[in-house]
Amino acid sequence: MREDDTSLIGDFAEESPAAEETSAGQAEGHKKRGFSSKIGFVLAAAGSAVGLGNLWRFPYLVAKYGGGIFLLCYIVLAITVGFTLLVLEIAIGRRTGKGVIGAFAELNKKFKWFGFLCLAVPIIIVPYYCVIGGWVTKYIWSFLVGSEGLLGAGADTSTYFLSFIENPWQPLIFFLIFAAATIAVVVFGVQKGIERISKILMPALAVLALFLMIYVLCQPGAFEGVKYLFIPDFSKFGYETLLAALGQLFYSMSLAMCIMITYGSYMKKTANIRTSARQISICDTAFAIVAAMIIIPSIYAFSADPEGALSSSGPSLMFIQLPSVFNNLPGGRWIGMIFFILVFFAALTSSISLVEAIVAVLRENCKLKRWVACAIVFGVILVLGTLSSLGFGVLSGVSITAPSGTSYSILDMFDYLSNSILMPIVAILTCIIAGYFIDQKILPEEIGILNQRGRLRYFRIMIRYIAPVCMAAILITGIVFNLILPPL
Repeated sequence: MREDDTSLIGDFAEESPAAEETSAGQAEGHKKRGFSSKIGFVLAAAGSAVGLGNLWRFPYLVAKYGGGIFLLCYIVLAITVGFTLLVLEIAIGRRTGKGVIGAFAELNKKFKWFGFLCLAVPIIIVPYYCVIGGWVTKYIWSFLVGSEGLLGAGADTSTYFLSFIENPWQPLIFFLIFAAATIAVVVFGVQKGIERISKILMPALAVLALFLMIYVLCQPGAFEGVKYLFIPDFSKFGYETLLAALGQLFYSMSLAMCIMITYGSYMKKTANIRTSARQISICDTAFAIVAAMIIIPSIYAFSADPEGALSSSGPSLMFIQLPSVFNNLPGGRWIGMIFFILVFFAALTSSISLVEAIVAVLRENCKLKRWVACAIVFGVILVLGTLSSLGFGVLSGVSITAPSGTSYSILDMFDYLSNSILMPIVAILTCIIAGYFIDQKILPEEIGILNQRGRLRYFRIMIRYIAPVCMAAILITGIVFNLILPPL
């Protein structure tokens, strides 16, 4: 077995003393503290990748696009396009040792402006992500105290959710709790904050997910959902399935969000990038599949209309359909609470990585102390997050209607701009810059494939041709079928 094919368990067993690497771009008198070990990096990066996209978007897409055939397409794309982009971003970060602005400026001074465009992605995402994290926090509390209107066989979960998000103050309170928890971790730094919390939350996440999966699979009727998830129906295969699976790669693997470049800059030089990226991909894909095995079989087992319930996406699936299912489960109140704790952990690790991507740039380029940078980011989160939160209540009249007829709330506008426009553009330009406008030996040397002809040729073909075309397809589809024509 080759060194770079070391098993997941073997690699995770590697521990090393804390390491500190200096960065020229860091504030004078400070050192840039990286992850203390390989497991710290992998768990933090996997924690970033494992987020709300796995829990409320992946199961919905699996259900919408044919079950097993979507899963098959996603796995193939994850180990080709997704893995290559993940390796590319980590390599850019570790090679330069800088945040996203400094990284692209070092690769090619002409592209320093591109770093600012990249930074816009987490700045837009993290405020509304914290709003949704606040909703999750509220539901943990609701299941814990046994809120009337949410629990019980006849509960109207739709009315409960709508009355909550339309309330002017409750969503703001829980949004502040979640945002404060995120900042509290980041302010402690990479090793004492991000790495330490990742080593706690990721194992806890795995235990909770496996417990819920086993519990759900033991329920009568759940096996129908398992068959739907794993048995491909090739008659349902189409370009829509491929495009949906490609789009999910962004959400699932934290691509084009500055995160992996930032985390890569903290990565030890002794760690193997491809092995680490492989482990991150395995963790992320495994969690997405486990999440689908919790949600889809439970709906098949306890919903009168499984297909109708699974056709609900995002908030509707998470906060309306699933609580209704939990109400029919034995011990559903406690199962619901455990589920939302699981979602909270997943959302928190992702929001931490988004904040760190911004904080790293502020510290490096503005020569700020970490707590000052965190305070600035917290202020931005409060302003933009408050707008998103009130967009379902006081500011519900503020919306944009596209020519396609699709109406976007404030939160929806932020989500669409970041995920359907900016992220594909960032991914395309990252590939073009890496493939055509920098020394072609730099990144392959960092990855460790410079002298491996087959892998080097594959890497170059992927980032120069295949990945940009795939990302362009997502961008064009996102514009045409959301702004111009009705969605697919």
